[in-house]
Amino acid sequence: MIQRISAFFTQVVHRVLPDPLIFAILLTGVTFALALGLTPKAPADLVMLWGSGFWNLLAFSMQMAMILVTGHALASSAPVKRVLVALASSARTPGQGVMLVAFVGAVACAINWGFGLVLGAMLAREVARRVKGTDYRLLVASAYMGFLTWHGGLSGSVPLVAATKGNPMEKTVGLIPVSHTIFTGYNAFITIGLIILLPILARLMMPKPEDVVTVDPALLQDPPSVERKLAPDATFAERMEESRVLAILVAALCAVFLVIRFINKGFALDIDTVNLVFLAAGIVLHKTPMAYARAVAAAAKGASGIMIQFPFYAGIQALMDHSGLAGVITKWFVDIANVHTFPLLAFLSSALINFAVPSGGGHWVVQGPFVMPAAQALGADLGKSAMAIAYGEAWTNMAQPFWALPALAIAGLGVRDIMGYCVTALLFSGVIFVAGMYLF
Repeated sequence: MIQRISAFFTQVVHRVLPDPLIFAILLTGVTFALALGLTPKAPADLVMLWGSGFWNLLAFSMQMAMILVTGHALASSAPVKRVLVALASSARTPGQGVMLVAFVGAVACAINWGFGLVLGAMLAREVARRVKGTDYRLLVASAYMGFLTWHGGLSGSVPLVAATKGNPMEKTVGLIPVSHTIFTGYNAFITIGLIILLPILARLMMPKPEDVVTVDPALLQDPPSVERKLAPDATFAERMEESRVLAILVAALCAVFLVIRFINKGFALDIDTVNLVFLAAGIVLHKTPMAYARAVAAAAKGASGIMIQFPFYAGIQALMDHSGLAGVITKWFVDIANVHTFPLLAFLSSALINFAVPSGGGHWVVQGPFVMPAAQALGADLGKSAMAIAYGEAWTNMAQPFWALPALAIAGLGVRDIMGYCVTALLFSGVIFVAGMYLF
């Protein structure tokens, strides 16, 4: 049955889902129309909101581009490739391959979402190289499905922000410690449940042998070596470019900074920390600064989607937030809620808004002012209400191509190749999310 469901959604997605850039443009038009009809803003005001917010995600776009290129460059180094090969070699059959990728992706995303996205996509490539007859689309989808665990894990932005002094909701509901969000029974049920469910679901979604789409061998070819051997008469400049000492010095500087930072602020793997770790490890494992630069140049080819699409989402987010549209939508759900239905309705409102604001931190800013005071007034659990916002954002990432772009760039696929499987994962994972919020 699950195989038929995933095959159906795969066919539908191939017919109706446009390229992610076109999706972002169409979503801009839908958001503009809704804001025009549901808020008092004039058309000219909405245009100005959109244009003023268009470049608001530049820093975040650079972070995402960096996690793509530093992760890709790190994985292309010989030592990391050996680790990935050893891990991929533990899978002997296509079924074992998709289950392995789904499991590793889910666990890694629960540790850190950026690390998980890169590791899952890289492992999918290695499994495709070694396990013949595996559907490459499902392998990459299995890697991305692991992203469902990120908000319940150690890098979940909503629970971490809610526990941080100075966050937008502190004056309204106070701080919500992670002992009330991440380290709770319901979150353990949901996160562990997803880690168990996703590999099984990936195995059940495997297409029939005649429908398997294997990978284009060109996508899996090893890139040319980035190492350079110096001639005996190499110049001083050339020797500096291929100096192992400089690579070690850069990595040592990064390591000292991270140690001091962890001592002063505690161990926290935010996106900047992950990027710095990837960069330091990559430059050491590639041995010289210019070898690493060549590896980054090869990896940067996949960053074009991030560069052109993320500004459109920044404009959409500005429209949703500053026009009041996000508040209108959230208020619809909140107004009909009672203490028993509140977690579900907060979850569903977050899931809907995620199509226009695919950002965990953005959800806390956009939805927190409506959801959290209502939860407080109803006597609902504040920690669970905050996590309902987080879970809704994670859930509909399976139907929103925004976060899939880095993984797709690494894998060399398009969004239509994997989204049918991801929508199937959305349907079945919804049961885990809802059950966790109501059974505990």
